[in-house]
Amino acid sequence: MIAPTSFDVRLVRAEKISPSVRHLVFERTDGQIVNFEPGQWVNLVMPGADGEIKRSYSIASAPLQSPDFEIAVTRVEGGPGSGFLHAMEVGTVLRAIGPHGLFTRPAGSDAPALMVATGTGVAPFRSMILAALAAQSKTPVTLLFGVRHEADILYRNEFERITQLHPYVHFAATLSRPDSAWTGLSGYVQSHVPTLLQNLSERGGHSPHVLICGLDRMVSAVKDLCRKTLGVDRKRVHTERYD
Repeated sequence: MIAPTSFDVRLVRAEKISPSVRHLVFERTDGQIVNFEPGQWVNLVMPGADGEIKRSYSIASAPLQSPDFEIAVTRVEGGPGSGFLHAMEVGTVLRAIGPHGLFTRPAGSDAPALMVATGTGVAPFRSMILAALAAQSKTPVTLLFGVRHEADILYRNEFERITQLHPYVHFAATLSRPDSAWTGLSGYVQSHVPTLLQNLSERGGHSPHVLICGLDRMVSAVKDLCRKTLGVDRKRVHTERYD
């Protein structure tokens, strides 16, 4: 595991990717490589009214031996950290501390994986999938992504393009509040886990791992479903909670 360090980063690009989420690209000011494992997170230290604010964000990019890393930030009403990052201008310099976290997946893993995310919990899975593609992995992976509305599907075009180019990667979005025009999956993620896990087992040839990332309520529900109802070995269920 890579030891955490402290370093300065500059915001080099920002893009709003949903009504409430901003995608940010940071670059180390000293030009050194940002070392991390797919799935890890960093702390960003920001100025606040009563002193420094420190917030944790999963890295949404693959570790490609560059000075850059990317995150996705949901704007929380009244949240000083997310409010600062949503208003921050390109060129702003912050202090970062990291990487941290054990919720990781090696790029060359030969174990099929069902990745279950809601909201910006998809960020570490984007890192893992992009890292696997860079390593030319052909291990089957399914990403199940739950959001409320179609406009909330983060990185949708990218994930759909990946599935077209790489048949061993499957992407499924489910909406809890779909409108009449939506033709995809609907309902909470846990209602689709059994079918997708079975399909992945048939494609992968090995017992899949289940990786779950999002708010505690969803994470706990999917974890209990996998372990108590579907009989997935506890060593194959991995979780990361955002609250």
